[in-house]
Amino acid sequence: MSPVTHFLAGWLLAAPMRISGREKVFIVAAAVIPDVDGLGIIPELLTRNSAHPLLWFSQYHHSLHTLVFALVVTLLCWCMAEQRWKTAFLVMLSFHFHLLCDVLGSRGPDGDSWPIPYLSPISDSLALSWHGQWALNGWQNILITALMLSATFWIAYRYGSSPLELASARANRRFVHVLRSRFGNRYG
Repeated sequence: MSPVTHFLAGWLLAAPMRISGREKVFIVAAAVIPDVDGLGIIPELLTRNSAHPLLWFSQYHHSLHTLVFALVVTLLCWCMAEQRWKTAFLVMLSFHFHLLCDVLGSRGPDGDSWPIPYLSPISDSLALSWHGQWALNGWQNILITALMLSATFWIAYRYGSSPLELASARANRRFVHVLRSRFGNRYG
């Protein structure tokens, strides 16, 4: 699934929780951070016609989609959280929801499925995959993203909370104000 979908999934998990804004950031970041290895696409594209292309995306994408990385991310967030155990649980859940989404819907454009090397680097014995994995740009992912986006807008309209609050309370208030002005201001 796309980084936008992962972001929205993390936000929807964090939004209803009674935790600090910082802890919500941790949960949303955990939903996206496994794809940081996808940044390897930039040097790969820049060097693809060179004598020594860097195949960082082709070789390393999904290399951080592992239990070990999930534990590292969770431990770091646990150390920085106020509600440590609650936040750690939600971070681990958010990270693993990312993995589940990728197993379901991240088949590449060439038809290749992208297995998740879950126990790497400790063992290569467990690669998570599903034979029915739909394409990254498949209608299923588009529908899921649209539903998550709709839920995000509804939460913002109804409860005054949007992903913008992760960066700016003022931007969140303005966004909610615009939504409520456009669709009626029944909630304040």
